[in-house]
Amino acid sequence: MSSSLSRRHFLAGATCVAAAAVAGGVFGAGTAQAAPSTYTPDWNSVDQHPPAPEWFQDAKFGIYFHWGVFSVPAYDSEWYPRNMYQAGSNANQHHVATYGQPSAWPYHNFINGAQDVAGNFVKFAPKLKSAGGNFDPNEWAQLFVDAGARFAGPVAEHHDGFSMWDSQVNEWNSVNKGPGLNLLQLFSTAIRAKGLKLLVAMHHAYNFNGYYEYAPAQTDPSLKKLYGQLGSAAENQLWYDKLKEVIDRAQPDILWQDFKLDAIDETQRLNFLSYYYNQANSWGREVVATYKDGLNSKGEVFDYERGGPADITNPYWLTDDSISSSSWCYTQGIGYYSIQQMLHSFIDRVSKNGNMLLNIAPMADGTIPQAQKDVLLGIGDHLKRFGESIYSTRAWSVYGEGPTKMGGGAFTNPTAGTAQDIRFTRNKNNNVLYATVLGWPGSSLTIKTLSSDRINLSSLTSVKLLGSTAGTYIDLPTPTQNSSGLTVTLPSSAPYSAGAYVLKLSFSGTIPAMRPLAGAAAFADVNYTGDSATFALGDYTAADLTAAGLGARSISSLRPAPGYQVIGYSADNFTGTAWTFTADNPDLRATGNNDQITSLRVQFNPSTYFRLTNATDGLALDSGGNVASGSNLKQWTWDGSPNLQWQAVDVGGGYYKLVNRTNGMVADGWGATADGSAAQQAPWNGGPNQQWKITPRGGNSYSIANRTTGLVLDGGGNVASGSVTKQWTYGSSTNLLWTFTAV
Repeated sequence: MSSSLSRRHFLAGATCVAAAAVAGGVFGAGTAQAAPSTYTPDWNSVDQHPPAPEWFQDAKFGIYFHWGVFSVPAYDSEWYPRNMYQAGSNANQHHVATYGQPSAWPYHNFINGAQDVAGNFVKFAPKLKSAGGNFDPNEWAQLFVDAGARFAGPVAEHHDGFSMWDSQVNEWNSVNKGPGLNLLQLFSTAIRAKGLKLLVAMHHAYNFNGYYEYAPAQTDPSLKKLYGQLGSAAENQLWYDKLKEVIDRAQPDILWQDFKLDAIDETQRLNFLSYYYNQANSWGREVVATYKDGLNSKGEVFDYERGGPADITNPYWLTDDSISSSSWCYTQGIGYYSIQQMLHSFIDRVSKNGNMLLNIAPMADGTIPQAQKDVLLGIGDHLKRFGESIYSTRAWSVYGEGPTKMGGGAFTNPTAGTAQDIRFTRNKNNNVLYATVLGWPGSSLTIKTLSSDRINLSSLTSVKLLGSTAGTYIDLPTPTQNSSGLTVTLPSSAPYSAGAYVLKLSFSGTIPAMRPLAGAAAFADVNYTGDSATFALGDYTAADLTAAGLGARSISSLRPAPGYQVIGYSADNFTGTAWTFTADNPDLRATGNNDQITSLRVQFNPSTYFRLTNATDGLALDSGGNVASGSNLKQWTWDGSPNLQWQAVDVGGGYYKLVNRTNGMVADGWGATADGSAAQQAPWNGGPNQQWKITPRGGNSYSIANRTTGLVLDGGGNVASGSVTKQWTYGSSTNLLWTFTAV
């Protein structure tokens, strides 16, 4: 995290890899693998580390802060130390005008202290309130408590190479220079005194891997260290040595790291992980290491910068987001997201099996601006009143419903929802379902997800509205259920003001299992009970089943979504005896394969015809009837015609052919490579131009990419019925998403 938007490309690959490696969703805990008593610096060992302990999954919300030397100029962003050296950049022009040429007034002047052009003495030197200044770490920690955070901590070193502790390996530290304070120790003491878990963030992998790209070469050995110019071997050792100091001094519960770990020597990465985990064992604590690249989700937690997935994602994940869209550190004129944007995006992320780490941006003197406090306290107000629907909850089998889509990867802005948006969580006993409505819906609310054709609610015992203070409830009349959903009668007007409203649905037993809209649900026990997971379209090895919360050879019942099939295999990697399931199977014992599935594939049922509906225009993919080979594919208002019906038939390698019901021809990319090219149709010839990769993109939405062109089917926007279906480079537009509905 902690980057300007200019470095999005650094994270895109890591996020895509993580998203591709996970199952569609999880709502069962599964059986955790026992952690070793001693870790060795190799992947086989560190991969056994439990990545997200229960306390972390219970905590949900944390706060950290970008505050340091880069806060002093209060201009541009926390990348000022880099950008001030880039000729012609805004930061460079500001620096020249305010301080002088960077060659004569370098970044380390902010550390050592110097006069600017106007004669003002400039230095990162916050003073404690007890010494007459404005900085009080205890007040910060209390603010974090009031915000409802369960973990918090500092950026102990950013890309700039300045250590905020009494480092023995880096003389550029906050004790030897600058404020003359051991800031990491002050924060650690204050945060732990409030009963919070301690997070320490380290960003120093990028210090010598590109951050100071424009800074001049240094001759002084000490300045070489600050500006990341010591050379590869020395820099890699220093990277590890700094982490070791932080581990030994602060004993962090969460050690968060920014990007470019993939540029660190693998040996040092493994040295770090094994040392941290062994030290945690000696402390008797379960710890969390996060990553954006360079590690993996077997032993560590993946972190989405400024974003999150579009749907429930497993393994358990984290996002780091900032209270501001313009900068991670304080700058003059900094703008902030609204309370609703931050609160609703937080609720959304929890519903999708994640935690949120929120960054604030204190001023250089240690003052936290009131506007930032207001956002934190707004989140805290919700958590104080309705925390039972957030803390210690788990993702359900469906994250939510409504028109507002959030997430979809890194760098997706926090978004405020509406009174039509609902997000679900459940308690750990799996007998209470919370439905959080992102606005007051009026005197009646229909929860479409809870329709009679998807879930049996006969065991529902009560529906209550959480009251305005914690532990209070407003009883509601018995709701009614039909094929449209569960309709709940609410008070005629909102009984209190809140950023979101929470319904508590209690059941006499476990929450009934859902029929998925897409993919398939698998259960550890018969009759759709026990630990369970929902699997999107795709292939899942034994390791994938374990990661989703279901171990290999543990599946006892299955529920494919309409139009889908599951092929289960007795051995790993889709080998051994195979069984195909095209309908609900409440008891695999009846077919002799109970607890026998070791790997599985979720596919479209090749005998099913689907309506393919564009997510933007609502039109269905249309062949046009008995047309000539090479005719363009179109879109048409759904009327049930076989022209609008398609089979998705697996052709191997993860690709499908799309076969029209009327003319028997298949969708064809036709070798076109330009955005906007028409998609066409032709008789099946087995060519890659007729093969399509169908990729889940959250909920029941898919992108459909041609094997030859790499382009995806494109509705083109809000177009008229009869418009041509095009191809386009995949991006964030809903024009490129399609739903598959069995007909």
